[in-house]
Amino acid sequence: MSKDQGHKELDALIRLLDEPDQKTFDKIRDKIFSHGLIAIPSLEDAWANSFDQIIQERSLNLIHEIQFEQNVFDLNKWALFENRDLLKGYMIFSKYNYPDLDENKMMNQIAKLIQDIWLELNDELTALEKIKVVNHVLFNIHKFRGNKKNFYSPDNFSVNNVLERKMGNPTALGVLYLSICHKLKIPVAGVNLPKHFVLAYVDHKNNDEIMFYINPFNQGAVFTKNEIDLYIGQLKIDKKDEYYKVCDHLCIMNRMIDDLILAYTKLGYEEKISELKKLKSAIS
Repeated sequence: MSKDQGHKELDALIRLLDEPDQKTFDKIRDKIFSHGLIAIPSLEDAWANSFDQIIQERSLNLIHEIQFEQNVFDLNKWALFENRDLLKGYMIFSKYNYPDLDENKMMNQIAKLIQDIWLELNDELTALEKIKVVNHVLFNIHKFRGNKKNFYSPDNFSVNNVLERKMGNPTALGVLYLSICHKLKIPVAGVNLPKHFVLAYVDHKNNDEIMFYINPFNQGAVFTKNEIDLYIGQLKIDKKDEYYKVCDHLCIMNRMIDDLILAYTKLGYEEKISELKKLKSAIS
């Protein structure tokens, strides 16, 4: 089928969005869905130019379904081929709630943060001094902070919200901090603590020994293994080696999705929970 034929078929199908017979509509819906992302502008036009509630509702539902399937596909592709780039995965994840997210705009904002930190760094700085520079730029100059008042809000997760509001939860702030450090060749990695996400400074010259831990949710506070011991004791759970070791990017993305599932569970959004479980299966 040529492009023109495809567009003509799509236009004809969209004119049938008000089909009253459900079985017939299901076939129409499947054919529109098969066109993928190219169907969205026509569906948006149908929604904007119709006063028919059925057409508006079906248009919006189809737009969401197409965008969600693309989100699942993109995250699966990232997990299989691109997972070294955590920031790319974070962008894809953020498109779950913001499918029109402007990645270039986000990257430019992050590039500004990276540049501001890079200007303060030099090769003579110790590991701790480098982290102090990162902390100073992010938390003192740019005023990023943890959202402690509304900890479980879904708004804390997406990269656009974190950059615009300068606020997020431990996982989102940790992923942003970690991604920035990667771009600056600062050897920081994620640590998947229960009920909290922190980072570790890794000494690659000494068998990948962890020199210290970092808590981006608390202004980049530096701490040691002893504090993790105390934290695990407060939670009254058994110690596991994984609570002290670095984790890979797939683990971090799983953690991000799990945390968002928890946020929507507290709000009782069953449809969101179901979708996020499908999104998680794309990286499992």
